[in-house]
Amino acid sequence: MRTALSAFHLHRPRSLTDALRVMREEPATVPLAGCTDVFVALNAGTPPGTHYLDLTPLGGLARIAEKDGVLSIGALATYTAIIKSRLVRQQLPMLVAAAREVGGAQIQNRGTLGGNVANASPAGDTLPVLAVAEAVVVLRSAADGERRVPFTSFYTGYRASVRHPDELIVALEFPPVEGKQWFRKVGTRAAQAISKVMMAGVRSSRPRLALGSVAATVVRLPRAEAALAGGASIDEAVRILSGEITPIDDIRSTAEYRLAVAGNLLRAYWRDTAVTVLKSD
Repeated sequence: MRTALSAFHLHRPRSLTDALRVMREEPATVPLAGCTDVFVALNAGTPPGTHYLDLTPLGGLARIAEKDGVLSIGALATYTAIIKSRLVRQQLPMLVAAAREVGGAQIQNRGTLGGNVANASPAGDTLPVLAVAEAVVVLRSAADGERRVPFTSFYTGYRASVRHPDELIVALEFPPVEGKQWFRKVGTRAAQAISKVMMAGVRSSRPRLALGSVAATVVRLPRAEAALAGGASIDEAVRILSGEITPIDDIRSTAEYRLAVAGNLLRAYWRDTAVTVLKSD
């Protein structure tokens, strides 16, 4: 590890109230859960801060439950817990599919849904799913209590969000998702590799589409969605999608490749979901 740990301070709260107090008094504190991203930064010599808050004692934030038709997944729920959850498998199979492709078993055992959201990487595997599921981010602070932010309004730019410095993400909430769900990740390997492009989709009378790794944040595709809802051909929808995203060249891929793959994923989504939707209409 390239970073000397002696310069860091670690808080271990005994309750959520204690954790929120720390965040209020020391707003530069970095919350920790699975640490799968923080450890990478420490090893690279680029620590995200000097004060850290270990949330792992707060087992209540790992709860997965349903109330009044809304599925709630605690911020500390691991990918493994999501994969094994009967509620998630029944209601959000696309989230299970995404969780299966987050690293290997070790990462799935440690990494958390809240951490994926807080890390704010445009390559976060679960984020396109959260966008098309129209999830709600539940935030809490000692000063202002609890507030809910639609996931599609949560990010303001690259690794930037509306979360206040004294707030913690405590849960993600999901209204019922009607229609056929779909997820696909394209990378050098199915898992244990950062994605080149990801797409999640829901096919119903109101198609929903989201892409990851093609912009500074995860993006919904409202124009392509509207075209498909209005009966446009898949060729026309792909053409429209090409005008909605402006991928970049980077170490993992080229903009041209990402653009082509995004179109191919849209075609695959429309093909793979066609039979089921037609039978249920």
